[in-house]
Amino acid sequence: MYLVHTNMAAAFRAAKRVLCPFTKSSSCSQVRVQIQWRGQSRAAAATQTKSTEPQIQPEKRKTKTGILMLNMGGPETLGDVHDFLLRLFLDKDLMTLPVQNKLAPFIAKRRTPKIQEQYSKIGGGSPIKKWTVTQGEGMVKLLDEMSPHTAPHKYYIGFRYVHPLTEEAIEEMEKDGVERAIAFTQYPQYSCSTTGSSLNAIYRYYNKKGEKPKMKWSIIDRWPTHPLLIQCFADHIQKELDLFPPEKRKDVVILFSAHSLPMSVVNRGDPYPQEVGATVQRVMEKLNFSNPYRLVWQSKVGPMPWLGPQTDETIEGLCKRGKKNILLVPIAFTSDHIETLYELDIEYAQVLANECGVENIRRAESLNGNPLFSKALADLVYSHIQSNEICSKQLTLRCPLCVNPVCREAKSFFTNQQL
Repeated sequence: MYLVHTNMAAAFRAAKRVLCPFTKSSSCSQVRVQIQWRGQSRAAAATQTKSTEPQIQPEKRKTKTGILMLNMGGPETLGDVHDFLLRLFLDKDLMTLPVQNKLAPFIAKRRTPKIQEQYSKIGGGSPIKKWTVTQGEGMVKLLDEMSPHTAPHKYYIGFRYVHPLTEEAIEEMEKDGVERAIAFTQYPQYSCSTTGSSLNAIYRYYNKKGEKPKMKWSIIDRWPTHPLLIQCFADHIQKELDLFPPEKRKDVVILFSAHSLPMSVVNRGDPYPQEVGATVQRVMEKLNFSNPYRLVWQSKVGPMPWLGPQTDETIEGLCKRGKKNILLVPIAFTSDHIETLYELDIEYAQVLANECGVENIRRAESLNGNPLFSKALADLVYSHIQSNEICSKQLTLRCPLCVNPVCREAKSFFTNQQL
C-alpha cells in the first residue's frame, strides 16, 4: 500500500482506479429491481477517434480571441490508458509519492490492465474530448455573433493528462497569433486541486521557457451559479423525474453527487465544497424544492478522512430506511466520463442497486451536447470579455493554510497580466 497525498479532486477517482480495484460483488440479488440505465447508449455515442492535435478548425481570418478549455481529460482509447496513468502519477501537484520518478511508472504499468478493463465497459475510452469539441464548436459559433469586435473566436482544448495537453494547446495558440487568451475552466466549482492545477500548468509553461506571453491572458476560474448552467441541470433533472412512476415521483430522493476531497484539503480552506453547495441550492430553487435531496460525495480513496457522506453509503442507507426511489445527479461534472458512465451507472445504478434492493434508480444525463449549455459557455465568455477583468476576486485569495508555493506564483502570474 502506498501513502498518497492527493491534490486534485478530479483525479482522485483515477487514483482510486489505480490504487483501489473495484471489489463490489457483481452478483444480483433475487429482489426484482427496476433500473433505468443509459450508460451503454451514452458510451456508444463516444466514437473513439484518437488525435494528438489540439483540434482542427477551419479558419478564414487570424484568430483574435482564443478560449482555452481546461479539464483533466481522459484516455480516448484503451491504448492511451498507460500514458494517462503515467502522467497522472508523475504530477507532483496532484500527489506526492516516495521516489516518485521510479514509483509512478511502476504503478502505472501495474494498474493499466485493470483500468483498461473498466474503460472497455464504457465503450473503450473516455468521451470527454468528443463532448468538449461539441461544446467548444457551439460556443465559438455563438460568440462570433455575440461579440464581433473580438472575433474570430477559436476554442482550444487543454487537458492535464492526455492529448491535447495544456502545453500543446498554448503552443498552438501562440502559433496562431492569438491576441486575447482566456483560460476557461470546465469545472464550474473551483478547487485548488482541479482548476488550480490547470492554472499552475499554464504558469509553469511560461516559467520554464523564461518568456513572457505574447498573448494577453485572463481567466474564467469559476461559475457555480450561472443561470443557464442552473437551468441545464434543472431541465435534465426534471426530465428524469418525469420518467419515474407517477405514484413514486414526489418521493424520489435526488442525490447530487460530486467528487469528494480529503478533509486535509478542505481544512486548508479550499472553496470547492461551498461552491458545489451553492450550485445545488440554486438548482433546487429552480425546481421549487419539489423533492427531498442531499449533496453526497463520491470517489473516496484510502483510510484518511474525506468529505462525506459518500454516494454509495448514502444509497445503502436510504434503502435501509425505505427510500428506494433515487435520482443520481452528477453536479460537478458537465460531460460524461468514467465517473459517470462507470462509477454512477455501473457500480451504483447496477451492482449496488441490486444488492440493496432499490426499486427505481435513474441518473440525470450529463450536459454533454445540450445546446443550452453551449449558450451558457458563450455567455460566460462574453460577460468575461465585457467585464475587462483578469479573474474573479476569489482567485486572488489563496487558501489560508495553503502548502503549495506554486499556487502563489501562478496567481501572481495571472493577476499581473495587462489587458
